[in-house]
Amino acid sequence: MTQEQARNHANRKLRQSDEAPAKLTAAISGEFVTETFEYDGGRQVTGHVPPDPPKAIVFAGDGGVGVRTMMHPGQMPSPRSWMIATAVCVAAILPYLAEPAWAVAQGCGAQGIAVQVLGSGGPELQDKRASSSYLVWEQGRARVVVDAGGGSALRFGQSGAQMAQLDVLLFTHFHVDHTGDFAALIKSSWFEDRERPLPIYGPTGNSFMPSTTAFVSDLFGDKGAYGYLSELLVAGEQGSYKMQPHDVTAGQTPAEVFRRGNLRASAAKVLHGQVPALAWRVEVGGKAIVFSGDTNGEGPGLVRLAANADLFIAHNAVPEGATGVERNLHMPPSVIGQIAATAHVKGLVLSHRMLRTLGKEAQTQSEIRKRYPGPVRFANDLDCFPLH
Repeated sequence: MTQEQARNHANRKLRQSDEAPAKLTAAISGEFVTETFEYDGGRQVTGHVPPDPPKAIVFAGDGGVGVRTMMHPGQMPSPRSWMIATAVCVAAILPYLAEPAWAVAQGCGAQGIAVQVLGSGGPELQDKRASSSYLVWEQGRARVVVDAGGGSALRFGQSGAQMAQLDVLLFTHFHVDHTGDFAALIKSSWFEDRERPLPIYGPTGNSFMPSTTAFVSDLFGDKGAYGYLSELLVAGEQGSYKMQPHDVTAGQTPAEVFRRGNLRASAAKVLHGQVPALAWRVEVGGKAIVFSGDTNGEGPGLVRLAANADLFIAHNAVPEGATGVERNLHMPPSVIGQIAATAHVKGLVLSHRMLRTLGKEAQTQSEIRKRYPGPVRFANDLDCFPLH
């Protein structure tokens, strides 16, 4: 069998396998035709491709590494086949033992400014993503967290960041998929011996939603859901540090609400149904990052806030043509593209990806390209976007 025949044979077998993850697959056997396979930008693994049905398949991906045996009924592998299969399995597994799939995320922001996506999904668990959350790095130090949706606390830990480092925490609004892991982050900070105040900024409330100060108090006040941690909020109680929540009254003209050294955070009001909501602009180290949060894109505030930003992170929660309630809450790709173009942003990242937009990336990009000529990227959990 030629190498080309072996390659075609292996590819056919791998396509037929419903157990091999999409990211990375390699077939091995007791023969010595060797090929390397890589899927969706995953790690390359080299295996031995057999001319007959493979004795085993090594597969690796975000979930780890495993082996699946494939033999005819009654067929027994030779000792030599097992030895070679075992050797290749060990070779494939060792890099994952030394470096977990998320370990590369710990290099984000080691130099300069970078944004790391802690949560790229929405409220659905079936999208298999953490909910909305972002981390701004400067020279290896975690400085800003924007939102803290479910699953993002785990991603925060995987990123290598520490709550003791944070300068400020910003909320766009108080839907669960933007706040669900806030308490987990605060609990972690207690174990990290944070010793300086933690400013927390978010929107004002209304009859439908709490304000930022009320939200934090409802969780950590002495009568709150997590009142046992009230020492981190209530004045007069002895704690290692204090949270400092602030209600931001914002309009369509962006206003600076926080400054520390070279770090500034400005906010503008955005429309998200009847939920009070903000978009945020974070400026640090000469770079500007704008987070749209959830919004239908109406009004001039977001365009003004995003003007000439180095990176615009917009929420791709609905497809083109969306109507009704979902359109009243979120902006479709055409609106995202128009805002990016009008604001002259240098780069666009699409996040808050949901089941109704996943799989429609080509359509989404096509609609954006009609209006915005700059780089467009789709976010996944722990993606790192350096700003050069």
